Amino acid sequence: MSGSRTLAVIVRVLRQLRRDHRTLALIFAVPPGLLWLVHAMLTNSPGGFDRVGPLMVGLFPFTLMFVVTSIAVLRERTQGTLDRLMASPLGRGDLIGGYAIAYTLVALAQAAVTMTVGLWLLDLPNAGRLWLSFLLVLLQAVLGVALGLFLSAFARNEFQAVQFLPAVVLPQFLLAGLLLPLERLPGWLEGVARVMPLTYAFEALDRIMRGGHGLKDGRVALDLAVVAGFVLLLLASGALTLRRSEA
Repeated sequence: MSGSRTLAVIVRVLRQLRRDHRTLALIFAVPPGLLWLVHAMLTNSPGGFDRVGPLMVGLFPFTLMFVVTSIAVLRERTQGTLDRLMASPLGRGDLIGGYAIAYTLVALAQAAVTMTVGLWLLDLPNAGRLWLSFLLVLLQAVLGVALGLFLSAFARNEFQAVQFLPAVVLPQFLLAGLLLPLERLPGWLEGVARVMPLTYAFEALDRIMRGGHGLKDGRVALDLAVVAGFVLLLLASGALTLRRSEA
């Protein structure tokens, strides 16, 4: 993996995104807009937004970055761009690292926008340290990037890529504790939830933003480590599965 080659991939991806105004609008406008919608829906439910808001502020960037990344990488494969890049001196590590860093930079800006809207416009509760809450929201967005990079290798067209949303993302949303506490799930479903990264991200956000806990809380530190571990595992797996199109 070469630093200069990885940087070249980063610059290329960011230039492409800069020209794609619709995608940029989707990335930066949709998560805050959905967060506002949830806030409006729960206006007449005292305490409702305080309970689900901290979880939604991480869920929306995670979901959107997954969709954008998986479709963008798949489009480059089907258009032959990835084939040409892999025929150049660029290695798999350069490509996956460049894509991951470029979209992580986008996720950084997206997380900042979403957190700003949530905390200062919608009165999202945050009893913990701001930097730690922001770090976890960013980590969830990066998790979406890593998952999108990995799963894009298993789709042959954009329609198949979108199908991963209900197949992979929706079950995590349903089982991560937002709709029902984990301890109230049947034992086997709780076991399934415990192997999903979003479960640990939700737990950490709840403990930080609602409970005011910090890294001294061993559960928070463990949850962060698990989510970060999933990100690294998915990126490594994405590099291994990176291949040319079969067309």
